[in-house]
This record gives sequence, structure tokens and C-alpha cells, in this order.
Amino acid sequence: MENASDSDDDFYTERTALVASENPVVPSYRPDADPEPTNDNLPKRVKSRRADPVAVASGGGGSDQEVDTEEEELTLKYGAKHVIMLFIPVTLCMAVVVATIKSVSFYSEKTDQQLIYTPFTENTSSVGRRLLNSILNTIIMISVIVVMTIFLVVLYKYRCYKFIHGWLILSSLMLLFWFSFMYLGEVFKTYNLAVDYPTVGMIIWNFGAVGMVCIHWKGPLQLQQAYLILISALMALVFIKYLPEWSAWVILGAISVYDLVAVLCPKGPLRMLVETAQERNEPIFPALIYSYEEAEQSGGRAEPESQRSRSFPEEELDEERGVKLGLGDFIFYSVLVGKAAATGGDWNTTLACFVAILIGLCLTLLLLAIFKKALPALPISITFGLVFYFSTDFLVQPFMDNLAAHQFYI
Repeated sequence: MENASDSDDDFYTERTALVASENPVVPSYRPDADPEPTNDNLPKRVKSRRADPVAVASGGGGSDQEVDTEEEELTLKYGAKHVIMLFIPVTLCMAVVVATIKSVSFYSEKTDQQLIYTPFTENTSSVGRRLLNSILNTIIMISVIVVMTIFLVVLYKYRCYKFIHGWLILSSLMLLFWFSFMYLGEVFKTYNLAVDYPTVGMIIWNFGAVGMVCIHWKGPLQLQQAYLILISALMALVFIKYLPEWSAWVILGAISVYDLVAVLCPKGPLRMLVETAQERNEPIFPALIYSYEEAEQSGGRAEPESQRSRSFPEEELDEERGVKLGLGDFIFYSVLVGKAAATGGDWNTTLACFVAILIGLCLTLLLLAIFKKALPALPISITFGLVFYFSTDFLVQPFMDNLAAHQFYI
């Protein structure tokens, strides 16, 4: 018996020693010390995980490696989703512009009327004079864009929200009522449709009123996104109609350089706007930004409260990883493709520019997944588009015409 009791004492003594040695490494009651996060403090934790990746990797434990692996998997997953979900609206916007250019001759016809931002005419036989006028038009156009962007940033920095809302509302009114009226009138003329003015007024009123409510107040987010795409297409068509040919190409090259400077420079206006919005934890105005993750999260599906609370972390992470694209990017993408369709008139050139823009957008999103910071969306796509346009228009198309003339088929 004594031997048994001695062995028991030795057993309990060894067990006690083992437990005591493990206590500093694995503390007891860990679930109570780290309660389940509530919905109030969860967004901060998710944001801190993304904002400080170095802190996640500094622990060196197995759980940190798992978190890193999950981060890499989510980056690949949401990166692919970003490409697909942004290809759709960009493609729709460019498709609307190209379809209009090919069917409504008004937007492809040359005219002597020009925008107030491009006062120098290109109706001259001198190549040097035409090039100089296009450069002067570009300088004026870019200067106006720079001044208006800085003005917007200053208003936002000093919280002049009412003035900004009024400015955006007036711009939306002009686009949704005046430009849509002009567009609808040209479509009716092209297809020889006789429609009385009261009917046209009713159509324009309903279209514009619903758009104003969806963009500046509330409504179905898919409908809001559709209106943003239509607004971008209407603005692009106006640029295609009234911008001189050479000035349009020079402006596209200059606006991509300006976008690079405005977003990446420490004191760039667009970078300051984004950083100020992030510091205040405020969304940028919906009339300026296209965002797809909002529509994805409000898909209209009803979920139980418990299931909704369990899926909240994934939805919050999805919202943090959402990609936003400015409406100016939609406009200038469409201007490039529309100008290619209007001036070249060949489907090979148009499709080459279309594919080039999508490739550039894909590369931009790839860089966004790598650097995880705001990046300009115009430089890569516009550069590819310009290279593809001029190479296709001056090299590929003449080669194909010669093959067709000599009845050679590849």
C-alpha cells in the first residue's frame, strides 16, 4: 500500500509540475479573456488587419501563418472577383457608346462647333499648326480639370458638403435631362420615329427624376449603377461629338499622365481626397464613384438574424476589399473606344482598343491587389488603347486590306 501511495504521490507531483510548467504558455479560461467580438467593434478589427499587415506577420506563431494564408487566398479570390465585376460595367458603358456611334450618325459627323474648353480649331491644312492647336486645347482642358479637382478637394476638406451636393445635383440634372433629351431626339431622327413633345417630355421627366432620386437619395443600388453607367456614356458621347480629332488623342494621353500624378503624388488632389475620406471614415459621393460591393451585399435575400450575425464578418471583409472606380475612368475609356469607332470606322481597330482597355484594367487590378493602395486606373489602359489604336489603324488594317485586294487569306 505504501508503494501504491508513493507512486500515486509521484504521479500527482509530476502532473502538478507539468500543469504548472504549461500555465504561462497556455493560460486557462482563454475564451473568457477574449470574448466574441460584437458588431460594433468588428469593423475596426477587420480594418486593422488589412491596414497593418506587418503586425499580423510579426507574431511568428502557427495561427499567424494561417491568417497569412487566409489573407493570400482571399486576395486571389476577391482579386478575380474584382476583375469580373468591373469588366461588366466598363464593357456595358463602352458597348453603349460604340452602338450609338455605329447607329446614330449625329455623334460621328464632323462639326464646326467645339467645346468652350477647346477654342482652337483644327480646320487647317498645316500639320504643324494643327498639332500646335491640339496641344493648346489639351493644355486648356487639363488646366480646367486640375482647377476643378483642386476646388472640389478644398470644399471637401473644409466640409462644404451642401455646396458639393448642389454642384453634383446640377451636373446630374444637366446630364439626365438635357443630354438625354438630345440623345433621344437623335435616336428618333435616325430611326424616323414620329413622337410628340408631350410624350418625349414625359419620358425624359420619368427618366431624370428616377435617376436623381437613385443617385442622390436612395433606391435600388443596381438601378443606381445603371444610371451611373448611362451618365458616363452620355458624357463620353458629348466629348466624342465636340472634341476635335487630334485634340481628343492628345487629351487622352495627357489625362492619363495627370491621373498618375494626381493619385500617386503625396500632395496630389485625388490622393488628398481619398485620404481625407478615409480619415473621416466617410464614403466618397456616389455621383463620382462606381462601387459594386454595395449592390452585391444588398442583393435582396432575406436571412435569419442569427445567420446574418454569423455572416457579418465575411460581409465586412468583402466591403473592405471592394474596388471603386471613378466615373471619369468610364468616360475616358468610352471616349477612346468611341473615337476609334468614329474616326477609324473599322471593327478591327475598335475591338483592338476594347481589348486593350480591358487588359489594362486587369493589370491595374493586379497591381491593386499587390500594393493594396489607391492606384490610377487610366494610365495603363489608355496607354494600351493608344498603342493598339495607332498600330492597328496604320499597320494591321493596311496589311489586311492588301491581303484582301490580292485575295490572300490567312
